[in-house]
Amino acid sequence: MSRIGNKVIVLPAGISVSVAEDNIVSVKGPKGTLLQAVDTDITVEVEGNELKVKRPTEQKRHKALHGLYRSLINNMVIGVGTGYRKELEIIGVGYKASAANNVLELQLGYSHNIFMAIPEEIKLTTTSEKGQNPKVILEGIDKELIGSVAAKIKSLRKVEPYKGKGIRFVGEEVRRKAGKSASKK
Repeated sequence: MSRIGNKVIVLPAGISVSVAEDNIVSVKGPKGTLLQAVDTDITVEVEGNELKVKRPTEQKRHKALHGLYRSLINNMVIGVGTGYRKELEIIGVGYKASAANNVLELQLGYSHNIFMAIPEEIKLTTTSEKGQNPKVILEGIDKELIGSVAAKIKSLRKVEPYKGKGIRFVGEEVRRKAGKSASKK
């Protein structure tokens, strides 16, 4: 019983979904178009402004795919409608970020600067206001792509638990550790 798979996806105004014969779902909206290949066992039905994902049997594999494809299609509908946004915060003395032509330049305390090419589907902006930590903002319609790029940026300098320096999502709580206790005399 896939509770997520059984939920109906309500299509907002301005978003259209079409299913090709080879089970490729395309979602068009004001922000763009996304495509997703769906397993041949799973059927996708569009009725008016509702979309339903159905499975043929109660096999474990079909149950897993049922919820998976419903979530993927729902993420596509949200992406082409409102889009996704991730904000990363860079914490540390001398840590900086700048962007030009979808290339992110990071200074993270290493002996060299790190240059990272960002896919064209993602809009990249950086902010560095006085008294604030530098931020990297990623915006786009593909949730999976934004998540993987944000994870890659975050992995360049993981947050360390003693001082809290590194790259983290805005609002992310980092578990801190106490340092060495003072030496006893």
